[in-house]
Amino acid sequence: MRDFSSDHRWLSLNTATVRKQGDLVAIIEACARHGIRAIDPWRDQVAAVGLDRAVRAVRDAGLELSGYCRGGMFTSDAAHRIEARDDNRRAVDEAKALGAPCIVLVVGGLPQYSRPGSAASKDIAGARTQVRDAIAEMLEYAKQANMPLAIEPLHPAYAADRACVNMTKQALDICDQLDPQRTGALGVALDVYHIWWDPELMPQIARAGKDRLLAFHVCDWLVPTKDLLNDRGMMGDGVIDIPSVRSAVEAQGFAGYSEIEIFSDDWWGKPMDEVLKICIKRHRTVV
Repeated sequence: MRDFSSDHRWLSLNTATVRKQGDLVAIIEACARHGIRAIDPWRDQVAAVGLDRAVRAVRDAGLELSGYCRGGMFTSDAAHRIEARDDNRRAVDEAKALGAPCIVLVVGGLPQYSRPGSAASKDIAGARTQVRDAIAEMLEYAKQANMPLAIEPLHPAYAADRACVNMTKQALDICDQLDPQRTGALGVALDVYHIWWDPELMPQIARAGKDRLLAFHVCDWLVPTKDLLNDRGMMGDGVIDIPSVRSAVEAQGFAGYSEIEIFSDDWWGKPMDEVLKICIKRHRTVV
C-alpha cells in the first residue's frame, strides 16, 4: 500500500466537500493554494460558473480530475426517457471537455425520485433492469468519446431515491453483462461510506481487478449518524477501517487518487481553508 504520510500528492478533493463555502472557481483556487493536485467537480457547480470558465480554471490551476460527478439517474417513466438519455450524453460531453478520466454514475432509484414528474412506482426490480439497459445505451455514446463510466454502488438506505445498485457485486454484475471483454470502458467507483458494511466487499474488490477499479472515495461513517445524506464524517472520526479498504483496492493495482467526498452540514459550516487543511492532515494520517 502506498505511503501517504509524507505528502498529499494522491489526494483529490470532491468539490461537494466544500460546496457551501464557494463556487467552483473559488474551490479550484483554494486547492491550488494548498497544493491539492486533483478535483472531482459536480455538474451543477460546473453549470453555475459555465463549462468554458470551468475548463479554463482547471487548466490555469494545473489541476487534474479524478472523476466527474455525476451521470446516471437513469430511472424514469416512458415520458422522461429521452430527457434522461440526453442529459447523460451532455454529461459525457462535459467530462470530455474537462479532461475527466471517468464519469461517476449514481444510477437512480425509483422513477419518481430519479426523474421528478415520472409516474410513481414501487417496482425496484424493474428499476434495476432499466438501469442496466440505460447504462448499455450510454456506454455506446461514451465509447465514442473514450470516456469510461464508473458505477457507484450506494448504501441500501438510498435504494429508493438515489441508487438501486447497492452492492459492489451488483455493479460488477452489470459490468460483466455489458463489458465482458473488460475493455476499461465500464467499471466501478467505490466509496467507503457506501460499501464498508458489505460482508462480500473484499472478494468483490478482487473480482473487480485493476481494470474495473476506476475511482476510490473516502470519508467516514459517524455513530450516531444524524442525517444519512449530510452527516458524513471526516476520515478518522467514524468507524470505517479506511486503510484496509484502500489496501485491498491497491492490491489489485489501483494507483489513482484517494478522493475525499464529504457531505456534511457540519463541515460546510467551516471556512474552506480550514476544511482543506484538515483533509490534508487526515489524508496523511488516517487514509
